[in-house]
Amino acid sequence: MMKKVWNSGSNPTPDDGCMTYFREHAVFERLFKGFREKYASYGCFGGTVILKNLDSEDIEALEGFFQKSFHGQKSVSVSAKRFEKALSDSRLAGMKPEGVLEMYFGEKLTDKKGQRQAESDRWRQLYEKLMIQYADTPAKEWIAAVQEGENGFHSWLKKQYQQSMENRLEYQYTEAMQGTGRLLTLGADIINGLPYRQLRTEYLPVFAAELTGNPHALDNGTREGQLLSMIVQWVAARQSERYSDHDAAPVFRSLKRQKDFLLAGILLDDISNYAHLCGVQAVKKDGSLHGGMDGFAKEGDMVQLPLSVIVGLNTMICPEQVIYIVENPSIYAMLCKNWKGQKACMCMNGQPRLSSLLVLDLLAESGTTIRYAGDFDPEGLMIACKLRKYYRGRFEYWHMTEQDYQKSRSKEMISSRRMRMLDGIEDEELAETVRAVRRAGVAGYQENIWRCYLEKGQESCYDRIDGND
Repeated sequence: MMKKVWNSGSNPTPDDGCMTYFREHAVFERLFKGFREKYASYGCFGGTVILKNLDSEDIEALEGFFQKSFHGQKSVSVSAKRFEKALSDSRLAGMKPEGVLEMYFGEKLTDKKGQRQAESDRWRQLYEKLMIQYADTPAKEWIAAVQEGENGFHSWLKKQYQQSMENRLEYQYTEAMQGTGRLLTLGADIINGLPYRQLRTEYLPVFAAELTGNPHALDNGTREGQLLSMIVQWVAARQSERYSDHDAAPVFRSLKRQKDFLLAGILLDDISNYAHLCGVQAVKKDGSLHGGMDGFAKEGDMVQLPLSVIVGLNTMICPEQVIYIVENPSIYAMLCKNWKGQKACMCMNGQPRLSSLLVLDLLAESGTTIRYAGDFDPEGLMIACKLRKYYRGRFEYWHMTEQDYQKSRSKEMISSRRMRMLDGIEDEELAETVRAVRRAGVAGYQENIWRCYLEKGQESCYDRIDGND
C-alpha cells in the first residue's frame, strides 16, 4: 500500500519542514542531483532522470511522493512533467520545481556556464579570506602559491572538493567549499608551525599532536598526511640551501622523502636511523665539542649516532682528516678493534640511511677524505659508485681494484637480473673491476680479504691470503 503523506494540505512555508521528507530518504538526493544536472545542461527544469538499483525503502519513499505504485520495480523513470504533477498534488503545491531544488541544495540553480563562474567566485573568495587571515604570517606566500597552482596544490584541492561533492552527506556546494577551506587552513597552520622556523626538529607524531591534538592526524596515507607531504616538498625546495645546494634525491631517490621532511624540521624515523662511527669527534652548532662523541673517540669505542643527534652537529673531526668507510659490520668491527680510535672509521651497513648521508655532508664540510671499501657484487659496487657521486669532498676507493676482486671471489653465482645492475655503473675507476665481475660471474666479499684492510702495502696482504702468513 502506498504511503499517503503528500496529499494536499495547507500552503507550505520554509519553516514547515517541507524538506524533511526529501532529506530523510536518500533516493531523493539522487533524483534531485539528476534534475540539477539536467538544469545545468538545458538551462531550465526538464528531461528525465532514471533511478536504478532501488531497494524497498526507496520504492516506498517514491510511492509516497508520486502517489503511484512502483511495486516490484528495480528502476524508475521520473520525467520533469511527472515531478511537476506530483509537486502540484502535494503540500508543496504552488512551488516551482526549481524552488524545491534550490531549497534542497541551498544554492541557486545555474547552467554550466553559471556553475563555472559561481565556482570560480567561491574559490576566489576563499583565497581572499585566507590571505587576509594569514596576512602577517609565512603562510601568506604558500596560500598565494596554491592559488597560482604551484606544485599542483590547487589541482589537488579541487580534487578533494569534487570528492566532497560526490559524498552524499555533503550535498551543498557551500559545505564542500567549507571542507576545502578547512584543508587550506590546516595547510597554513602547518606552514607556520614547521619546526625548522625555530631551528629545531620534532618527531612527526609530536608535531601533529601540537598542531591538531591528534598524533595521527598527519599520518602517511591520510588526506591530511598527503597535504603535509606536498607542503614539505614545497618548503624543502626553498630550504635546500641549509645543506648547500646538494641533494640526496638524484643519487639516493628512496631517501628524498626523509630528507625533505628533515629540511622542514620533521623527523620521520630516528630509532632505526643512525650512523656507526669510531674515532670521530664532532662540533655542535653552538661551536662546542660534543662531549659524548669526544669520550667515545678517546676511548677508541664504537658509537651508534642517531639522526636526532646528527642534525644538531655542525662538523666532524677525524684524525689526519681521513675516514675509512666500509660496507659490512664485521669489517668495521675488526677495524675498530685494531685501530682503537687512532684512525676514524664508519660502517655504511649496506644501503645508506639518511643519517649516514648527513654524516657525509658534515665530513665534506670539514674537508675530510673518504676511503671506501665494499663488496664486489652488483649491489656493493653500485653503492660505492653512488657514494662517490654523492660526496662533495675527496673520495677514494680503497681495496676495490680488479686484483682485490680476484682475491675476494666466492663461489656464489650472480643472477642475470642482478648482473644487469652493473650497466648503471659509469665510474671509470671501477671499470676494470666491473669487467672482471662480468667475466667471472661470481660475487666477491670483503670478509675474504679482511687482512688487506690492516696492511699498509697490498702485496703483503695478498701473500698472507695465499697462505704464506
